[in-house]
Amino acid sequence: MRGLGGPGRPAAERPAPSARLDDYLARVRFEGRARPTVDTLVRVHHQHLLHIPYENLSVQLGDPLDLDVERTFTKIVHGGRGGWCYEMNGLLQWALERIGFEVTRMAAGVLRSERGDRALGNHLVLAVEIDGEPWLADVGFGDGLREPVPLREGPIRQRGLGYALERIDGGYWRFHNHEHGGARDFDFRPEPADEALLERQCGWLQSSPESGFVQNLVCQTFQPEALQVLRGRVRRELTSAGTREWMLDDAAELQAELGSVFGLDVDVTPLWPRIAARHRELFGQG
Repeated sequence: MRGLGGPGRPAAERPAPSARLDDYLARVRFEGRARPTVDTLVRVHHQHLLHIPYENLSVQLGDPLDLDVERTFTKIVHGGRGGWCYEMNGLLQWALERIGFEVTRMAAGVLRSERGDRALGNHLVLAVEIDGEPWLADVGFGDGLREPVPLREGPIRQRGLGYALERIDGGYWRFHNHEHGGARDFDFRPEPADEALLERQCGWLQSSPESGFVQNLVCQTFQPEALQVLRGRVRRELTSAGTREWMLDDAAELQAELGSVFGLDVDVTPLWPRIAARHRELFGQG
């Protein structure tokens, strides 16, 4: 990408012979002609979030993950699954580049505001250049932006939720999530990602007992007028009317929610004892 110091797309250059753009566009139910325009970028981003859930079931079930776009394509497009940031934004990058966009992968740090630089690389985000201006695209934060935004300082309002972009020290930008978000911010520099750093963080996040992805089951999906969230036993629905929260009672209810709300056909019943134990650890018996 010219504006960000050259293309940052190593993972998407890996061959994916079975992958076809039409299959991806059908998966996200994109209608019309896909062209490298703002309208297409906004619609593809929005459709991706409506039809592909953010989820960490592979981590919970011990299925190894990496940055390979062919594996991700097979899992999400042909397998009907969702994924986490490395998969969600990796797949979006692949699709956008085949539409004709210039895309730069950026290594972000969720909660770098608290954890410092050791957080860098725990999140992958994208910059998409259109007419010389970078746009921030991110379908891998779970409960963040519905639509991409120009990389400009200031408040952002989408579907009643407030976000913001802020320049901070060291050439970094900070994205501030809405007040109901699971993580409140992430930092990034507008430059091509260190792919080795992303690989290391991807490995650590799915293997370390200290990783929140190892400790907690998470599924999140956008609907036209709602954000649906599952964290362990806790279900939350966020709409313009407010937030509704309740607790799942057993493995059968968990399985039913995954299918009916998140569109996931994955057997997670073996995870229930660990999910219930984690809930007691965090919240006691209540």
